[in-house]
Amino acid sequence: MKNVTIYADGACSGNPGPGGWGAILRYKDTEKEISGGAPDTTNNRMELTGVISALALLKEPCEVELYSDSKYVIDALQKGWAVSWRKRGWIKSDKKPALNPELWERLLDLCDKHKVNCHWVKGHAENEFNNRCDALAVAQRDKNASGR
Repeated sequence: MKNVTIYADGACSGNPGPGGWGAILRYKDTEKEISGGAPDTTNNRMELTGVISALALLKEPCEVELYSDSKYVIDALQKGWAVSWRKRGWIKSDKKPALNPELWERLLDLCDKHKVNCHWVKGHAENEFNNRCDALAVAQRDKNASGR
């Protein structure tokens, strides 16, 4: 299996509001930046979309080191919450519906294809790749906020 490193981040102005996501994929000496956004979304949807978009680019099963400052994404994957939500028909342990089930479904399908090791990183700190993802996400958010 190829070893790929992915950094991903999301940003939103208001929640909901205009949002953006950014991701960096690194394999050996190759690096690819991707980004996108939506005019009316939430921060969590953008965090999820960044990870999904990066994983979806992988053409074969890979071992992935995933870095994100989103506790929502990292904890739900690492602690098995998202798998449990799916098993219960997208109902959380508190009997409330899980949010963003279509995104979680896509992400879990991608995690079934790849071996994903999750790492939480502190946002807006010393991690250059997380900071670059944040800049990509903010640029997309601002683009969506201005209606361009």
